[in-house]
Order: sequence, then C-alpha cells, then structure tokens
Amino acid sequence: MLLIILGVVIFFAAFSLKKSNTQYSQFAGAVRIAGLGLVVLGFFTSCIKQIDAGEIGVKSLFGKVQDDVLYSGLSVVNPLIQVDKMDVKTQNYTMSAVHNEGDVAGDDAIRALTADGLEVVIDLTVLYRVLATEAPKIVKETGLDYKEKIVRPITRTKIRDNAVYFTAVDLYSTRRDEFQTKIYKSIEESFKQRGLVLEQLLVRNISLPAMVKTSIEEKIKAEQDAQKMEYVLQKEKQEAERKRVEAQGIADYQRIMSSGLTDKQLQYEQIQMMKGLVTSPNSKVIIMGGSKTPVILSGADK
Repeated sequence: MLLIILGVVIFFAAFSLKKSNTQYSQFAGAVRIAGLGLVVLGFFTSCIKQIDAGEIGVKSLFGKVQDDVLYSGLSVVNPLIQVDKMDVKTQNYTMSAVHNEGDVAGDDAIRALTADGLEVVIDLTVLYRVLATEAPKIVKETGLDYKEKIVRPITRTKIRDNAVYFTAVDLYSTRRDEFQTKIYKSIEESFKQRGLVLEQLLVRNISLPAMVKTSIEEKIKAEQDAQKMEYVLQKEKQEAERKRVEAQGIADYQRIMSSGLTDKQLQYEQIQMMKGLVTSPNSKVIIMGGSKTPVILSGADK
C-alpha cells in the first residue's frame, strides 16, 4: 500500500516538474513512468499475499476484522485489506524459576498456597495451538498478543485455584498426577472458550520449602519402612505356618506308624532286608541264631 501512495505522489510530481521550465523538466516523462511503475508494483504486492506453512492470515479492512481467513499459499486480496499472520502450529509457554529458561526472564515460576497453608513453587510448560477458524475472534477480542493476555494469566490463575484442594504432601508425592489432570481440564475449558486448543500440560517441577521437603521425605521413608516390615512379618508368619504343618505331618506319621506296626509287619520287613542282602553283589556272612533278628558279622567288596 505504501508503494502505491508513493507512486501516485511521484506521478503527480512529474507534472509539476514539467511545468517548472527548469533544466530538470526534461526528466518529467521518466519520473511519470517511475511513478506508474511504483503504483503497479505496489498494487501487486498489496493484492498478492503469501501465507507460509503453519500460518493463517486474518484479514481486516479499515479496522473491521473479517470472519474468513487465508490459509497457506498465495492468495489474491483487496489491496486495501490488511493481513495479519498468525501461527497455528503447536506452541509452548514455559514458566520456570530458572533464569532465562521460561518465556519471561528471571524467576517466573508459579507460587501457590496448598490446603495446609504451605507455599509451593511450580514450574510449568503449556503446549497449545490457535484454532484456525477462531483466529478472527481472537484478533477481535484479544489481539495478536494472546500469549500475554490469555495463555499466561489463565494458566497461573487455574494453578492457584486448584492447588488449594491438595496438601503439600499430595502435590509432592501421592496425588501429583491427579493435580495435573485437574488443572488440565480446567485450563482446557478456558482455552476452548477463547479459541485456543490445549494439547498438553507439563508440570516440570514442584518445589517445597527445605524444612517441609525434609519432613515429607522422612515421612515417606517411614511409610516405606513400615510396609517393608509388614512384608517381613507376613513372610515369617508364613514360614512359621509351614513349619507347624511339617511338624504336624511328622507327628501324624509317627503316630500312625507306632499304632500300625505289629510283629508280623516287623518280620516281613526283616525278610525284605535279608532278601536285599542276599541279592547284593558284596560278600557277607549272616548268622541266623536263635534270636529273631539276624546278625551280620562281616562284609567286604568283591
């Protein structure tokens, strides 16, 4: 648009130059041609807009934002229309306590109070993108600086609003995933109303005061030790039960054997033993005396 205005000015200036009857009046024709060239060049540069991949163009005419958008590629538009490009790829906004790690220099972590009145410091990264069809609405209601007007304040507010439902121990250990899910749903709904899509919410770190952190770690260690001891006791009870069953089995066996053995049973066992000795390849001498039990005097390998 600027080139068109400049070309028109040069074109009409050429007429004044021609009427001046100076030594430069002879260049009036060339000046007019240059002015026309700038007008033509400005017209084409104003009419043809290139939108890169991952971007969209939001059109506005005399300050009024139009509802339709330009997608990636070349588009021909009214030269009076202003086109603002917006990124529709996945973007991230990081709030961190580490200097120069987040989008804002310095300590930009979120400080929130928990249900037990303790202050926690949360490092967070928000992954989001602009919904292409809602881009004109964002420009109308918020402007192009939607990061600072939507993403940052909504995220920080929702974190603080939801942290009050959890204790410091919950956030540090057992219910961290539940906390992340809760704030994700809360932020997602607010983003959706503003034309943004929340893709992922990453709770990178939750820091507690040193004294509180030490107390929590000691409590967690004590709970783990208690669980370990409970396991050991359970194992010992099982081992004691196994020994009791084994002893009971031995006692039952001895009782059955003592009540069931007779003289004939013992005589039968002796006969089986002598039969085994007779068939053994080793030499032996068996004396069968008057007693009921045979006596083996000696034995030697062959």
